Amino acid sequence: MVRAAVCHGVGAPLEIEELDLDPPGPREVQVALAASGVCHSDLSVQNGSLPQPFPVVLGHEGAGVVERVGVEVTRVSPGDHVVISWVPQCGACFACMHDQWELCEVGSAGLMTGGLLDGTSRFRRNDEPVFQMANAGTFATSTIVPDIGVVKIDHEIPLTHAALIGCGVLTGFGAATNTADIRRGDSVAVIGCGGVGLNVIQGAAHAGAERIIAIDQVAAKLELAEVFGATDTINASETDVTAVVPELTAGRGADVAFEVIGLPATLAQALAITRRGGQTVAVGVPKLGATMELDPALDIVMMEKRLIGCWYGGSNVARDIPFLANLYRDGALKLDELISKRIQLDEVNLAFTDMQAGAVARSVIIY
Repeated sequence: MVRAAVCHGVGAPLEIEELDLDPPGPREVQVALAASGVCHSDLSVQNGSLPQPFPVVLGHEGAGVVERVGVEVTRVSPGDHVVISWVPQCGACFACMHDQWELCEVGSAGLMTGGLLDGTSRFRRNDEPVFQMANAGTFATSTIVPDIGVVKIDHEIPLTHAALIGCGVLTGFGAATNTADIRRGDSVAVIGCGGVGLNVIQGAAHAGAERIIAIDQVAAKLELAEVFGATDTINASETDVTAVVPELTAGRGADVAFEVIGLPATLAQALAITRRGGQTVAVGVPKLGATMELDPALDIVMMEKRLIGCWYGGSNVARDIPFLANLYRDGALKLDELISKRIQLDEVNLAFTDMQAGAVARSVIIY
């Protein structure tokens, strides 16, 4: 039996329940969770913005210790410390072979089915399946994941901090270092300074950006953005962002602008503050079916702006998770500062409330 936070339908609060957990099947791994970050994508499933079948164990940003493995598993063993990747990466499909690991055709199969790679979940209640979010289900004391969905890390990396690498850090840092073409001395604008946006900022600093403009409507987030490397801040609730960014960039606009909220209006704003010949990177995930208007002749062709989608930070997890863990170990990556609250599993609904209020960078469930 495991304890898990289960969502039974759109808008329903999460309920803490005792569930049965089937043993790992072939090429599957059972992980005892040590910690799970509470990410905006979890909220997006709960509020219906991202489709998942119900009932579902939420959570996808986790780290823990391997408890047992199924047959044919060779990459990890019981006792290993691992970070869970909610986009498992096979290394052999068309996408992986074209260095687009984040689009792995095998790993993407289970993202919205509520199951693992075979479409079935390992959580059960009274012999009925309880689905698991995004190949993971980390709002549980233990979970089963594909063996290509875990990455081994050194034991010296605290699992509480390593959990954050699995989504927010990897997505934000990777957006700046993998997806965008930031050159040393560039100007960067980041719209949205939550957990992912803060990591875009420190990724941009790592890539050599000279001016990093943080944009948000919450003053506390802007203060934290400066800790992560922002050189300038704009409170969008008080200031016309499209007027101020050019003033800070010699009248041109940002070399690279990131949208990290997931709203068509702020994506259009990011495109507007991008200079001619610059890049706009869409990191935030809008509600499915959302649309935006643009003038393709002026905004794209004549201005030669590039609008780029970014999924999971364009990351090769086998390469990037150990790299980020080692950066943290060496003092070159901020993780401690991301953790606003350490909570218990039964406080997860409060974590959603805090997130919606903009009161936290990350709440982390400690098991």
